[in-house]
Amino acid sequence: MKVPTGPSGPYRLLARALTAGVLVSASACSLHGVMRPADAPSVEPPATSAAPSLTDAQASAALITQGELGGRWSATQGGATWRDGLLKTRTDAPDCQRLLDGLYAEDLLGEPTGARAVVGLDESGNAAQLRYQVAAYAAPSDVDAKLAWLRTLPSKCAQFTSTDVRGGRLNVTVVPSVLPGVGDAREGLRLTMSDASAANAGDGSGAAPMLTLDFAAVRVGDRAVSLTNGGLGGAAQDSTQQAVQIGTQRLQDVLAGRPPTTAPVEPTTVPATPTTAPVKPTTMPVHPTTAPVKPTTRPVHPTTAPVHPTTAPVNPLTGRPTEPLTESPADTDNTTADPADTADTADTADTADTAGTADTADTADTAQEG
Repeated sequence: MKVPTGPSGPYRLLARALTAGVLVSASACSLHGVMRPADAPSVEPPATSAAPSLTDAQASAALITQGELGGRWSATQGGATWRDGLLKTRTDAPDCQRLLDGLYAEDLLGEPTGARAVVGLDESGNAAQLRYQVAAYAAPSDVDAKLAWLRTLPSKCAQFTSTDVRGGRLNVTVVPSVLPGVGDAREGLRLTMSDASAANAGDGSGAAPMLTLDFAAVRVGDRAVSLTNGGLGGAAQDSTQQAVQIGTQRLQDVLAGRPPTTAPVEPTTVPATPTTAPVKPTTMPVHPTTAPVKPTTRPVHPTTAPVHPTTAPVNPLTGRPTEPLTESPADTDNTTADPADTADTADTADTADTAGTADTADTADTAQEG
């Protein structure tokens, strides 16, 4: 009997089909758990928060101080009343109205998106006010767009008329102002307002400005410093330029981590010097004109020596002296020199003799009685 060595006919087709199925199944098992790149989930890096371009502490440290602008500046006492009366006016020119609104709201560079700090100063000379701000914005391009628009205003709003809340008409003039070449970009304007009715009076004198106001802005990266300076008494352009120069340098120092640079302030007044010399005494001190009085006479010394007894002791029994009477040389000299002394000696001797005689008599009487 012949044993078939392989399938033939229908059996061969069935075997081939089964073999193909086994191979497909094996391939699927071998690829189980393997994913195509298109099926893999996307891996996102962890989100990192960007450091702020300006912190609150840096903004405060970058502000200018009243001493850096001179002795006539001091801390502000509050907003001036002319802001409401003159800046809140209406005009038909859109760009000019945007300028007035931005000056009143103090946001000509747009709303800051980061930290900000503001300081206000008053000037005693012409009653001007200065408002200085340091702030961070979304991007440098945003600040540059505002600066480019400000640059067009001296031509768009060179002269226009506005109306205040009471219906009064004001003539407004806008001109560019020169700023120091600091920062990455900068722009400055000077705006003046005057009474339109006085200017149209026909006397040819025109009208004096009612308000003079400077605006300046400087960009440093995505940060900017901006200020307004002025008032009814005028605006000192040197103060505007000095604030821009010092403030920009201070902001750059703060961002670089350097100590802020401050300009030395010179005193505005010189101490008054006395116009008269100190008064000297017209009279000399009085000295005594006479010397102290000295005694004209010398102290009196005794001219005679003490008197010594001229008689020797007498024996009471015999009445005779017990020792011979002798005189000292001093006594002799004194007796000879002064007759008065001799007289005194004689008187003494008489007295002694008398006393001696009396004593002798008494002694004799006593002896007889006994």
